[in-house]
Amino acid sequence: MTESQLYIPIGKKIRMLRQEKGMTQQSLADECDIEKPNLSRIENGNTNPTIKSLWKISNALNIKLKDLLDIEY
Repeated sequence: MTESQLYIPIGKKIRMLRQEKGMTQQSLADECDIEKPNLSRIENGNTNPTIKSLWKISNALNIKLKDLLDIEY
């Protein structure tokens, strides 16, 4: 597995959970104090999200960090 192959499923999971909760990228970014372009890069699997960013996202989505990282690869 390459690094980018790890980032993509995490980003897809974030996007899916965000959409299930009826949130826009902007509203999630605002809640996490993250710039919208950065959140977009995370959701698209184009960047290595920091543990701090993932923690903020999981809190905003009201899920446990471990559940956010529970991906199939």
